Amino acid sequence: MSLSVIAVSSEIFPLVKTGGLADVVGALPAALAGEGVSVRTLVPGYPAVIAALERTRKVVPLEGLVGGPARILLARAGDLELAVLDNPALYDRPGGPYADPTGADWPDNPVRFAALAHAAVQLAHGAGDEPPDLFHCHDWQAGLVPALFAFTGVRIPTVMTIHNLAFQGQYPAYLLGELGLPASAFHIGGLEYYGDIGFLKAGLAYADHITTVSPGYALEIMTAGYGMGLDGLLRDRAATVTGILNGIDTKVWDPTSDDHLVAAYSRRHLGKRERNRAELQARFGLEVQSDTPVLGVVSRLTWQKGMDMLAEALPFVLSQGMQLAVLGSGEPALEAAFGHAASLHPGRVGCRLGYDESLAHLIQGGADAILVPSRFEPCGLTQLCALRYGALPLAARVGGLSDTIVDANEMALAAGAGTGILFSPTSRPALEMALLRLAALWRDRDAWRGVQRAAMATEVGWSGPAKRYAGLFHDVLERRSRG
Repeated sequence: MSLSVIAVSSEIFPLVKTGGLADVVGALPAALAGEGVSVRTLVPGYPAVIAALERTRKVVPLEGLVGGPARILLARAGDLELAVLDNPALYDRPGGPYADPTGADWPDNPVRFAALAHAAVQLAHGAGDEPPDLFHCHDWQAGLVPALFAFTGVRIPTVMTIHNLAFQGQYPAYLLGELGLPASAFHIGGLEYYGDIGFLKAGLAYADHITTVSPGYALEIMTAGYGMGLDGLLRDRAATVTGILNGIDTKVWDPTSDDHLVAAYSRRHLGKRERNRAELQARFGLEVQSDTPVLGVVSRLTWQKGMDMLAEALPFVLSQGMQLAVLGSGEPALEAAFGHAASLHPGRVGCRLGYDESLAHLIQGGADAILVPSRFEPCGLTQLCALRYGALPLAARVGGLSDTIVDANEMALAAGAGTGILFSPTSRPALEMALLRLAALWRDRDAWRGVQRAAMATEVGWSGPAKRYAGLFHDVLERRSRG
């Protein structure tokens, strides 16, 4: 049976992206189409989104919406079917989707994303089209959707996906009325979260089903150590929590045809990869050598991602003769630390602050290993790209990292099953011991190539996850029909 779904998200690749959320929301519709699920995505009308619209099929005026009059544009952008909330007062501004050009959060973010949820209510009532069978809500920016459905009597079921529990959308309680929320919603079983309004908590409390982006993370967030204050609620709702691994778009991330690389290659022709390695070294100002591992980082430079541990371990990296290429941005102190290391050790450490999609592809296609020392990681896409490109992931044994990487220990190497290196606990000494293991594996060139080939044979696409999402959507609809 075919299903129609409206996804609700604050970003979508390739139109607007700050992280993995956009990649998932952009890739999942095409994968679900193969399972008989059609998806239209409700997104804010940022300038980049409006500019990308190729054909607008219908314009639906919305009066009395939170944040002022607006309209919904039912349109296409490339292969994406979109419902765009066009409200220039809320979205037509410079900077990113959440922050101004200086990096400070927009002060009206609660209104901007409450408006998105109210637009979802209008779509549920059939604004401009037939209502869908189900709404799929992504992260805190869409968290008010299940709650508003409950308050307004919308009977369409909702699935709430947590991409990162650390980002919760917590705002002062006095905004309740301004956000179009009834006073009756503010209680411990509803939106109230430590005296504030919790956008993500609202989604978790009222959604028909909750998903996370890996099975491991689904279990972790029910513990006090990883639950970010919501572990009790999640344990109460454990029967409706499912972990479904993310995938990556294997057409965008394909080393056999990637235009961002100077040389395409495959599992059978790994020798061609050396040209990308040399280009990566040149682009980052590293000495062009073939006898030392090149470590790559494509990451937010934050505590969560373990980048402070890596910065502290830099003397050890250099003592092992390794090179390091860092691409990312984040906490000013960490940006400064890696920038300083690059200036202090030219030819050994290179750093590019910010994000560059083309350079990210080159790092995956040229680095020997990708470092992902995260303290927690809901799923992670970087290691999935690394597996596909034969850049061995060296990662902390947490969340989706432990779900997707087979540690190349003695037994795994003997079985030809290892795909990377995992370490625990998340500490600098454990990271340094993992780097020692990497160095030993590097010296055994036959074993290294075997792990590369096993990594590149790993299934990292969306076909499996899409089947699980489609099955879950059908189950949710069946439960709702029975209840």
